Amino acid sequence: MAQLSIRLSEELAAQLKVASAASGRSLNGWVTAVLSAAVDPETATDEASRVRERLARAGILAGDLGPPRPRPDPDAVARARKMAGRGRPLSDLVSEGRG
Repeated sequence: MAQLSIRLSEELAAQLKVASAASGRSLNGWVTAVLSAAVDPETATDEASRVRERLARAGILAGDLGPPRPRPDPDAVARARKMAGRGRPLSDLVSEGRG
């Protein structure tokens, strides 16, 4: 299972704790539900609908992300990695620009 760390104000953290307690969920469970509601239209609870509406009003609701994209061909990725290691290092260009 993936983990996510975020920085937020003490005030927002306190508000999140109050909201999660009011819904009878753990903070982690509540935040997970909120994030799911932001990106998954199939999340079909009244609470999710309210959260989705708030996110839409704030202009931060994820739109239709479309179907999942296929993973790139492993050989193409290997070739791209090999090519990415060529050329002049950025640190040389920066040092040169600083004189």
